[in-house]
Amino acid sequence: AIDYTGYLANGQIFDANHAAGKSSALQFTLGTGSVIPGLDDMVSRMEVGQKVQAIIPPELAYGEKGVCLDDGECLIKPGATLVYDILLKKSSIPPP
Repeated sequence: AIDYTGYLANGQIFDANHAAGKSSALQFTLGTGSVIPGLDDMVSRMEVGQKVQAIIPPELAYGEKGVCLDDGECLIKPGATLVYDILLKKSSIPPP
């Protein structure tokens, strides 16, 4: 489980687990594709309680697609490098 804030390269926050409507840490299983590859990779290297700032290149984020709405407005532009502040709060090792 992580606490995170995601920023665009210009410093604008595009997502955070403490944003309106969200009230808990993000929980996900590593290697399942439920988060972008760069976030998955960074969290896999962290220890519980560790805080990092990760700079994630487009090829490990949303690539040349970005995150765009049907009307063409992009929340994350194609080719964007992203910055995440991450705190690993909890880690679980699945049973064998």
